[in-house]
Amino acid sequence: MKKTKEKTFSQLGYPGRLVAVEGVDGSGKSTQIYLLKRWLEMKGLKVFFSEWNSSGLVKSATRRGKQQKILTPTTFSLIHATDFADRYERQLVPLLKAGYIVLCDRYKFTAFARDTVRGCSPDWVRKLYNFAALPDLTFFFRAPLAVSLNRILQGRPQLKYHEAGMDLGLSNNIEESFKLFQGQLLKTYAEMKTEFGLIQINANQPIEKQQELVRERLAKVIDLKEYQLNQ
Repeated sequence: MKKTKEKTFSQLGYPGRLVAVEGVDGSGKSTQIYLLKRWLEMKGLKVFFSEWNSSGLVKSATRRGKQQKILTPTTFSLIHATDFADRYERQLVPLLKAGYIVLCDRYKFTAFARDTVRGCSPDWVRKLYNFAALPDLTFFFRAPLAVSLNRILQGRPQLKYHEAGMDLGLSNNIEESFKLFQGQLLKTYAEMKTEFGLIQINANQPIEKQQELVRERLAKVIDLKEYQLNQ
């Protein structure tokens, strides 16, 4: 897969920088970006955090659609694209123009993986998100599926219907369906690594080691002194 010609926010001349984390459910990416956020805040930097599917504009519609199990692959994709576009225009772009480091728990690569695995055309999904510039840094946390599954079940009693891909009819057993669905997502992420320059982190390592690697890589790409709150 050739590298994309799309530009990052830095290449487009934005003063801020956008850092995203990607990975399957249970990969530990949310923990890592939370730790990164706290570290940057403790250094007195201008930081903003945004997560997937959190726009107030469509959150209730998404929840209702999931509960009633009425979302088709296309409507699922369009709802998430609407959520992303709303946050992109109202939060991400204004803060990047204001010189913030913006941290995103999932970016458009999540749609490229999930929507295509659910049966949407890869070209169609990419065109849907072509308004969004690339992150300046994207970490892809990769862990064995058994590890991801165990992490989720340690935190709550059971898997969620859609995170297990039960809507795809892969298996009647929810844990088996999870492994099949998330396994397809892992394969798709691996295919995007070279194209989009995703930085793969071994998510089976201790949390502290992963965070150390993330901070080191971040500091090589972003001059943190430029993002002090008192500037």
